[in-house]
Amino acid sequence: MSNSLNTITVDGVTQSMESYNNSQAGKQTGTQSALDKDAFLRLMVTQLQYQDPLDPQDNSAYVAELAQFSALEQMTNVSEGITNVSKLVSNLDTSVLVGQLSSMIGQELQWTVTTTETDEEGNVRQNSSTLEGEVTGVSISDGTPTVIATSDGKTYQVEIGDITRVGKGIS
Repeated sequence: MSNSLNTITVDGVTQSMESYNNSQAGKQTGTQSALDKDAFLRLMVTQLQYQDPLDPQDNSAYVAELAQFSALEQMTNVSEGITNVSKLVSNLDTSVLVGQLSSMIGQELQWTVTTTETDEEGNVRQNSSTLEGEVTGVSISDGTPTVIATSDGKTYQVEIGDITRVGKGIS
């Protein structure tokens, strides 16, 4: 039986320090699938904790590990910065496209609608039809800009790739 100095109580459950540490280590390794800078630091601290005090590791090895840790942290920060810049550029591209599409409001529009049907024999056929209408708005759905158009009293959300003509057609 362990004494009270070697136990810990969490959520009303008392357990030995060894079993608590094992359960916490299992939780930490289960949640992280890749080594990150925190895992690197934990490995280094564990290495320091369990080294032989009569034969410690050379200081130059620790300096080399700290240099690797610093490089890892800098690479992580650069990666996060590039991700943020990429998001910013994407938002700018979308804003410019929405601005350009907004100039289409009130214009005549022609677009292609493709539908897929399965006949009684199980054959899949694609039918394409062309619709014409007037642009009434611009929308962004799931990060994809689309044009809102009305034709014969119905409202359609038209993807940019389906537009075949903007403006009056040749009579």
